[in-house]
Amino acid sequence: MSKATFEVYEDGRGEYRWRLRHDNGNIIADGGEGYATRQKAKQGIESVKRNAPDAEVVEVAGTRD
Repeated sequence: MSKATFEVYEDGRGEYRWRLRHDNGNIIADGGEGYATRQKAKQGIESVKRNAPDAEVVEVAGTRD
C-alpha cells in the first residue's frame, strides 16, 4: 500500500500545483511550477507516474546541495 498521496491545490496566485505528501506529513516531491487549470496539474501527476515509475538515480559531478 502506498505511503504517499498526491495533492492538487490552488496557490495564492490562483495557479494549481501538485505535491506528493508522505503519510507522515512530509512533502517528498512537487511539480515545481503552477498550472493554469486543475486538470493540467493532474496531467502533470499522471506524467510523473507514467514516465518515471522506475527512474534511475544518477550522480551529477560538480553540484552541491
